[in-house]
Amino acid sequence: MGVATERCGADAVRTRIVAFLPRLRRFCRGLCGGDVDRGDDLLQAAVERALARIEQWQEGTSLENWLFRLTTNLHIDQFRSQKSKGIKVDVEAAFELPGDDELERLEFRSELEAVRDALAAMAPELNAVMTAVVLDGQSYREAADLLGIPIGTVMSRLSRARHFVEVYVRRGPERMVAA
Repeated sequence: MGVATERCGADAVRTRIVAFLPRLRRFCRGLCGGDVDRGDDLLQAAVERALARIEQWQEGTSLENWLFRLTTNLHIDQFRSQKSKGIKVDVEAAFELPGDDELERLEFRSELEAVRDALAAMAPELNAVMTAVVLDGQSYREAADLLGIPIGTVMSRLSRARHFVEVYVRRGPERMVAA
């Protein structure tokens, strides 16, 4: 294959990556617990890594799944490295709040923050499944293919992730250690 042909192929792949960015951005933000800045940082790092390692993608396989897997692995690597440093949480994030009743708005914001914090606090494996299925709307089969795990594992992790969020929101982070 000539240099010009390889270049056209690489350009086509880059074009597909650019077209996929909005979906990948949602996925990154979901992995980061809804934190827009961390999600965008993850997106940038994932795209940089994808472009640097584009030759590792095998033609005939799903480019999107390859990007999701690369992003998930990068997020897990970042999560593990930050574990010793601690995770910075911006409590003053602005939300679009429904309703005119101030008490209703405060309750909504409180629940939304609790869910966001729960996503940030859960294990990366659970977060990846929750993000793929709930936030990105993938089927269990698509999530299993994306993450390279059996479909039963997807269902089990999703169940544990949903339970984690429910308990976290109900009990609060300070009482999660005892749970």
